[in-house]
Amino acid sequence: MSAHDALVVALVVLVLLGAVPVLAGILQYALIPVHAWRNHLRDAAPHLPRVVVVVPAWNEGAVLAASLERLMSLQYPPDRLRVLVVDDASTDDTPDVVLAKAAQHPGRIVHLRRAQGGQGKAHTLNHGIEHALADRWMQALLIMDADVIYRPDSLRKMTRHLADERVGAVTAFIREGSGRPGSVARFIGYEYVTAQAAARRAQNVLGAMACLAGGAQLHSRANLEAIGGRIDTTTLAEDTYTTFLTQLDGRHVVFEPAAVVLAEEPDSVRALWKQRVRWARGNVQITSMFDHVWFRRPWPLRRGGERLGSWTFGLVWFSVYLLPVSIVAATVGLVGLHLVAQTTALVAFRSLWWLAVAAYVFITTVTLLLDRETARRSWFQGLTFPGLLALVVMSAAWVPGLWEETVPGVFGLRMTDDGRDWWQLALYAWPLLAMLLAPLVRACDGVRGLRLLSVPLLYVIGFGPVLCAITLDAYVKQWRGASAAWDKTEKTGRVVG
Repeated sequence: MSAHDALVVALVVLVLLGAVPVLAGILQYALIPVHAWRNHLRDAAPHLPRVVVVVPAWNEGAVLAASLERLMSLQYPPDRLRVLVVDDASTDDTPDVVLAKAAQHPGRIVHLRRAQGGQGKAHTLNHGIEHALADRWMQALLIMDADVIYRPDSLRKMTRHLADERVGAVTAFIREGSGRPGSVARFIGYEYVTAQAAARRAQNVLGAMACLAGGAQLHSRANLEAIGGRIDTTTLAEDTYTTFLTQLDGRHVVFEPAAVVLAEEPDSVRALWKQRVRWARGNVQITSMFDHVWFRRPWPLRRGGERLGSWTFGLVWFSVYLLPVSIVAATVGLVGLHLVAQTTALVAFRSLWWLAVAAYVFITTVTLLLDRETARRSWFQGLTFPGLLALVVMSAAWVPGLWEETVPGVFGLRMTDDGRDWWQLALYAWPLLAMLLAPLVRACDGVRGLRLLSVPLLYVIGFGPVLCAITLDAYVKQWRGASAAWDKTEKTGRVVG
């Protein structure tokens, strides 16, 4: 093989690496219908354990009253439900709100005040968990966020899975629930269906769960005690750490899609970026902490069937974790092929993007059908999730000559050979360019005179590329050893239950 041929093969391999996340996405979504048969419901049964709810709260006065009141009105026996609000040395009216609710519901709501605050969510949770475990009354513990609203039947639908002693933890479907969401919140609403209602159904089928939703974690007492009776404080992804630990100790983690919890999500790119960098850095830490797990043989069925070490789960995890790397690889491959073998580059480009178009149509259709309520609110954000310019790239691959000949011809124009060459390079490089341009959306969002441009730019560049850019930023921050202090996302009480 000549050096030229070897270079072409190497560049084609890079393009193929770029296709791995697309294939992983199709694999996950192909498993969703299987969830109708392969789920935990056959092993569930009516079960109403005594539940303690731990609510970490730092300056949550604007949202706590509604959340607590909805907890008190759950379709759950009142004598089997208690709430511990762990006040992390709040400086607003949080104590007054909690004490007022405690007076309305004596014995059911307890205010725990931490003298030293600001250590982060995990430390706050541990204060409440320690208090709950000290009392033998508690049989199950629910961790939630201060702003979320539980649908009336959600807790009952979660606890039924704990009737099976093999189950250590259960999580619910967190749905964006703002009364009047803006564009960013609508994008998040659509994304939550893909990342939770869809992906976690697939993970139920695989027998390995990536993460318990931070605002909806129900643990059996036995599971809490087995994993040490506390939440890990060394990572920014304490919920994922607990999820992995539960499964590695031989207990199931179950996603219950019918248990719906409404949450207020960021409605600006800057707030989104702050929140997701924390999440992404947590995933970087988790990937390193559990490096002994990846791509091992599945755990034996006698230990609960958890398959964190399977190749299928590893493919799903790393297709998201390394998405920026795969984008760089595919771009380098296509641009390199354009320079040394243009015909091969064109075939590789069309093949890759035909696969991307098929995945886009399949995933978008299934997502919108999976949650009709979110579909009514966020259908346009679902269609434009990859970005308007990414749709242009898809159409260029789907209809050869559309933008080089057909569209210019409508206006009596003709693209020059140089123009065609630059256009082709732009198509090949767009995923990487979109990821590199995404910080511009955040920058505009932070400047008063440019703020109005941030939302149109978000639609043009795409919400997906913004998430990829955030992951890339997390890589850099983790590599540079940036501060890992827990940075709270501000909530204002926009959820409509």
